[in-house]
Amino acid sequence: MHSKIHRYSFRWIAACACLLVSLSQASAQSTSIPENQELLNGLKILLWPKPGSAQVLVKLRIHSGSAFDLAGKAGEMALLGDVMFPDPATIDYFTEQMGGKLSVAVNYDSMTITMLGKAEQLDNIIEVLRNAILATQLTPEVVNRIRETRIKLVRDTAVSPSIVADRAIALRLFGDFPYGRPSAGSPEDLARIERGDLMLVRERFLNSNNATLAIAGGVDRTKAMRTLKQIFGPWRKSEQIAPSTFQQAKAPDPRALVVNAPSPSAEIRLAWRGVARPDPDFYVAQVLARVAQDRWRGASPELASKPLFVRSESYVLPGIVIMGNAVNQKETADSIATAKKVVESFMNTTVTAAEVQRARQEILSEENPGLPKIESEPDSWLDMDTYSLKSVPDRTASIQAVSPGDVQRVATRLFKDAPVATVVVGDAQQLKPLLQGRVQFEVLGEMPAKIPTTKPPTKPGTTPSPS
Repeated sequence: MHSKIHRYSFRWIAACACLLVSLSQASAQSTSIPENQELLNGLKILLWPKPGSAQVLVKLRIHSGSAFDLAGKAGEMALLGDVMFPDPATIDYFTEQMGGKLSVAVNYDSMTITMLGKAEQLDNIIEVLRNAILATQLTPEVVNRIRETRIKLVRDTAVSPSIVADRAIALRLFGDFPYGRPSAGSPEDLARIERGDLMLVRERFLNSNNATLAIAGGVDRTKAMRTLKQIFGPWRKSEQIAPSTFQQAKAPDPRALVVNAPSPSAEIRLAWRGVARPDPDFYVAQVLARVAQDRWRGASPELASKPLFVRSESYVLPGIVIMGNAVNQKETADSIATAKKVVESFMNTTVTAAEVQRARQEILSEENPGLPKIESEPDSWLDMDTYSLKSVPDRTASIQAVSPGDVQRVATRLFKDAPVATVVVGDAQQLKPLLQGRVQFEVLGEMPAKIPTTKPPTKPGTTPSPS
């Protein structure tokens, strides 16, 4: 009798132990913490081995972006990203033969190369990446061809009034500060970029200790590390990484800037300085922007059907809060006034729990569920190095943790007595009489009218003094 009890007890204990081990393994997998490695040249490696997966994702993040483009040559980093894979056949190979993709994304803060393919082809993928980084094709012929392609792309996409407004408001708010320049470049600036400029940018920023490489999918850790050491071990290490320090931008001109563009409507933009990506209030600013958007939409019935938005965009250095709308030109002055009243409302109207709850739900509902986890998972870890974050935050938990008091505090921090930049894109000849007397403005490219001066009459017998 006792032996049976002991036997059953042992089996029960063994079953519990197996269950605990399974739960522990499942918990470890759910946290998705990568294995961290670093090569002797300073290249950081993040590995997410997923046994059985037929795909592999390779992401290389260079922790310097278009903020480092030289003045008058906006688009240097973007053009360098284009030059890395100049042969269309390389991209076709990833999409058609591997059923994956190859792309290069450049923003103000970084350059990210994404390569998705078959796990069994990892060595080939790494070799293609190695050639792009260590043997970049910077021949005069390639540079000229890729530059002309980018100029055409930028010129074709810059005709939309909304894009014109977005670029104009960034320049109006930041001026000569790097965030005032288009990250993708402008046709005029791109035309000034020479082969030597790209060689200098490559030498300055494409270095092993200024990069992080993430690999996720069906890879063997030991084999992957051996391949990475062989292929990327010779990658040159920089003696000094350029810091993201720039002279602070001046306060924007308080007048609204009217940009002439033939259009039956007017694109309106208002902007304030925002928070930086490493700022503890990063997620609070996102919720604040959504609360402001809801208040703006509810401020007047005619705005309910308009494509208005409020965005908080953050970079390594302080970002931008943008309010935007497309309205009938007759509604321009009223829309600008309403937007400013919405911002002022945060100074005298308490943010409610209902407003914050609604904003949180709207933000979280807009997450892209269609993006495979294998592609989205490494981004937060790469951001740690780009933005010097102390830990990888849980975005959902961070948004849910924002309180009405947090929103009220950050609204005061960003909006109270803060200068605002304003841009209107539309038919200048129609807009001028509509704005006259209601909004102080200047028209881009027009000289301000001179105020006539009258001279006092001269006394008889005197000679007028020369003017």
